[in-house]
Amino acid sequence: MSKGNDKYTHPLTSRYASEGMSKVWSPMTKFSTWRRLWIALATAEKELGLKIDQKQIDQMKSKINDIDFEYARAQEKKLRHDVMSHIHTFAKACPDAAPIIHLGATSCFITDNTELTQIKSALNMIELRLVRVISELKKMVLKYKDMPTLGFTHYQPAQLTTVGKRATLWLQDFLMDLHALTALNDNLPFRGVKGTTGTQASYLALFNGDHKKVKTLDKRVAELMGFSKTIPVSGQTYTRKIDFQVTSVLSGIAQSANKMANDIRLLMNLRELEEPFGKSQVGSSAMAYKRNPMRSERVCSLARYVISLTANTAHTHATQWFERTLDDSANRRMVLPESFLAVDSILLIITNVVSGIHVWPHVIQKRVMEALPFMATENILMACVKKGGNRQDLHEAIREHSMEAAKVMKDKGGECDLLSRIAKDESFKAVHATLNDIVNPKLYTGRSSQQAQEFIDTEVEPVLKKYSEVLEKEEKVI
Repeated sequence: MSKGNDKYTHPLTSRYASEGMSKVWSPMTKFSTWRRLWIALATAEKELGLKIDQKQIDQMKSKINDIDFEYARAQEKKLRHDVMSHIHTFAKACPDAAPIIHLGATSCFITDNTELTQIKSALNMIELRLVRVISELKKMVLKYKDMPTLGFTHYQPAQLTTVGKRATLWLQDFLMDLHALTALNDNLPFRGVKGTTGTQASYLALFNGDHKKVKTLDKRVAELMGFSKTIPVSGQTYTRKIDFQVTSVLSGIAQSANKMANDIRLLMNLRELEEPFGKSQVGSSAMAYKRNPMRSERVCSLARYVISLTANTAHTHATQWFERTLDDSANRRMVLPESFLAVDSILLIITNVVSGIHVWPHVIQKRVMEALPFMATENILMACVKKGGNRQDLHEAIREHSMEAAKVMKDKGGECDLLSRIAKDESFKAVHATLNDIVNPKLYTGRSSQQAQEFIDTEVEPVLKKYSEVLEKEEKVI
């Protein structure tokens, strides 16, 4: 048995998510952030007059990433408390600073503030992933905004739209997700320095009843950790409603991706477009000819999981007692990282699909021309009436020809011959010369092309302009 393969490994980190997102939720990031928080607390306390020597702080800074994980595990096994085990581990590495590590703090000062820091970092990463998806979809919209395609309602043939206009529906969803994410991220608070039940009593004691210094401490620690504000009030933890808000935004992204991926899967079945397919990629172990929508199916699979986690965080928030209970802890260790890791995976796949998507114009046109003659009959009827035809007689003739043409298609599997029937019927002689012009697909797409262009110009470009430098850097890497 090869070493390392005899234990479960999470597929989100081993198979799907990026190294960057995996690093955000790694033990090293988590526990080094704990140490940064202890340093921020000591720094702020020193600034406000507590007897803390700069050498103690410098010693802590020198050991931020020098973590003895084996010793920490041994301590936790003995103490049954993860924060205390790492306090002892940090104290062992920084003996001079040992007396002032975690001074006045409770465990949630460390755990909650770390999680909010990780959430913020992860949201920043997801934001850029979303922008990349939006940028790639914009290119698709502009490339295919004029290409007529058959629209579907109830997955039954409806009126025509364009390939690009359909892509704006996907793009609009992701744009809404970006707005929701940036609003959440801009308003994400730090838990700050709140004490065991949120009253800041321990800090008030440290500063001899000086309320102003306690308030300044709360703000200063947040600043040192990169946050502009702290949550106004809390119990021992920050309200778990924030977790629900975070997973709701991530669920929204998953929903958008799932909808788009489902559409692509259906269109692949119609052979109108295909997701990228590698030169040596295998579609089926049995059926060598198959080109399955593997990427889109993976998106749907991961999205379903992300969407389900929103209910989890809702229940966690709803069942918290008073200032806190610990029944959220084990749950949140899984839900928060997995939500982000899965969405990170989803957006990477979606970017790959959109940037390499194959559109098959001839297949699309064939399907359009099978349905268009039926759609065009009203225009044909009106054109004939304008030239003196009898509306009722023409309507009956069109009805009969339509029924027969449909019968040929359904009963015999033949091509749509409705136009040829009309072309041979003297009742429609008035339009025989212009019949091909009447059934030009572009006459039946309405404002699809204009809507797509206007949407890009007014809604998408102003957003992408804010990220132009980031997109340019990524283009160079790609």
